[in-house]
Amino acid sequence: MIDGSWDRRVPLTHARPRTPRHAPPSQEAALRGSPVVPALATAALLLPLLGAAPSAAGPSDAPPGPDRLQRAFATAAAEYQVPQSVLLGVSYLQSRWDAHGGAPSVTGGYGPLHLTDARTALAGASHHSEGTEDPRGDDARAPLHPTATAAHPTDLPDRLTTLPKAAELTGLSPGALREDPAANVSGGAALLAAAQRELGEPLSADPADWYGAVARFSGAEDSATAAAYANDVYEVIRAGEHRTTDAGQRVTLAARPDVAPDVSQLADAGLRAASAAGTECPKTVSCEWIPAPYEEFGDGDYGNHDLGNRPASQRIRYIVVHDTEGAWNGVLNMVQDPTYVSWNYTLRSTDGHIAQHVKAKDVAWHAGNWYVNAKSIGLEHEGFLADPDAWYTEAMYRSSARLVKYLARRYDIPLDRQHVLGHGNVPGTTTATIPGMHTDPGPYWDWRHYFQLLGRPFEPTAGKRSGLVTIRPDYATNRPEYTGCETKGEPCAPHGSSEVRLYADHDVNAPLIKDIGLGTTPTTGVNDLSSRVSTGQQFAVADRWGDWTAIWYLGQKAWFHNPGKNPVAVPASGRVITPREGLESVPVYGRAYPEKAAYPADVPAQAVSPLPYRLLEGQRYVVGEKVPGEYYYAVTFDEASHRVVTGEDEYYEIQYGHRVGYVRAADVTLATVR
Repeated sequence: MIDGSWDRRVPLTHARPRTPRHAPPSQEAALRGSPVVPALATAALLLPLLGAAPSAAGPSDAPPGPDRLQRAFATAAAEYQVPQSVLLGVSYLQSRWDAHGGAPSVTGGYGPLHLTDARTALAGASHHSEGTEDPRGDDARAPLHPTATAAHPTDLPDRLTTLPKAAELTGLSPGALREDPAANVSGGAALLAAAQRELGEPLSADPADWYGAVARFSGAEDSATAAAYANDVYEVIRAGEHRTTDAGQRVTLAARPDVAPDVSQLADAGLRAASAAGTECPKTVSCEWIPAPYEEFGDGDYGNHDLGNRPASQRIRYIVVHDTEGAWNGVLNMVQDPTYVSWNYTLRSTDGHIAQHVKAKDVAWHAGNWYVNAKSIGLEHEGFLADPDAWYTEAMYRSSARLVKYLARRYDIPLDRQHVLGHGNVPGTTTATIPGMHTDPGPYWDWRHYFQLLGRPFEPTAGKRSGLVTIRPDYATNRPEYTGCETKGEPCAPHGSSEVRLYADHDVNAPLIKDIGLGTTPTTGVNDLSSRVSTGQQFAVADRWGDWTAIWYLGQKAWFHNPGKNPVAVPASGRVITPREGLESVPVYGRAYPEKAAYPADVPAQAVSPLPYRLLEGQRYVVGEKVPGEYYYAVTFDEASHRVVTGEDEYYEIQYGHRVGYVRAADVTLATVR
């Protein structure tokens, strides 16, 4: 938006349109008119149908009508002779048609078409270098605190500079392309038309003829990534979509199940071939092997992961979602440094491209908890937690969801929030480590949409008065205030969030819930997890009061506003645990380690250290699953000394607070709530 209006300036010049190879489909033909009519004239003919474009003479105080963006797509499609379904499909994959208030994505992309202008973006170091968290989290070895130098790219790839090119093609200012959704749509249409001409293809009205241009629009440098992107766009076109955007715009893409794109065009797109050899990825994503090094570098030190034999030696139970806190190229440099740490996969924001670094059989150092590391696969997503306006692209969400579904099927990992964790849901290993644990991907990761893509939407599974709830706010309209995104104590920009705030009483003026493990006064800080719950997490109901619901959380009643007309949680059924009869409280642990007697003579026994939390008599917490006490001993470069120690003690994983925890099965009673 510019001065409250949608600035829609008409370019002064256009390339002469070319004759399409095919007769236009009926709907798009009606909008486009004769294929030999110049684009400018076509746009003029549309104005009586779409409504006159707003005057550039001055700002308008009237908010845009809810169909303004839909009309902008129709106008731009006609003006640049791009099939409207193609323009809508590309935009959906970029941003789901959201404008994000003119704010940039994690890679400096703006508006519904994600036009990139990353000249000053992309500096920063990986979050594994920040704070006091030891990414490895193994008490048998000295704490690991890696350092990394921020990358400052000089030559940006074309995929990060599409906005300046759109400005040249349209004659629109960069500011308009960033801030005005209608101008942004025109810029995207101009780029698609330019790509079509560069491929020597006509500006056809048939969407099937635009596969190569769509692939080029992705900005991918290799054919596999470009093809995966184009296939996603055409999947959207065939299925159709309808949604209300973050700006209240209603946009519809009618389903075109008959569209069969000409995939042979990709051969002429001038992209390098990419090999997925050696990767563990589904065929529906683009994936390359960029290995993390397993190397010695002196004085017994080695990096940056451990060899293993999973799942034969121990089950893979978790997928951990991270954000990189840095840009693609710099993060890839870090994971290839043997003195740094590692994770299994990195996902690129612009197009969803995936790089695999560590095989699933091996153990990466990423989650700050050795028990979780030994049982998890870590996914780093290009992004920045504390920049609320740095939104994630639909292309990355979709690619990540496909990868997670593939891994879940392959390793029998349940698709729920006690197995698909954020880094911020991983518990500290001991009391001392709790304050330093990381909090990514933060409150701006859209868990609700992510699980819809995983095919596991968070739906009610019980009646209204059930004793359990699943947290499920509406992401776009749920906008709790956060502080400290840029300056400590200063409010962050308003933004949709997956998280819901908790209070000590049924009153927004009541104190925030305190986390005794952090030992600090709770705040609204973007990295303060003490008093908030996340979408998909499940909790036992402790009380109700009007439009307020209380849950058992960190050993206390925690209240959240949950009005019936706009609930932020839905009723659920499931299993819970409570202290067994005769026990006033039981300890909570950050890892499920075996008892001392289980360790062989050549493996030092690891302490079973409770956290400063207790599960009190009468309280109930939702169960993930029962797990054996287990420890993976891997402290030397020679894997011959590695051991998996399994004990007799069993544990239940529970949703204790924002982070999960573990309790000994012998200490609690299991029940089912419906």
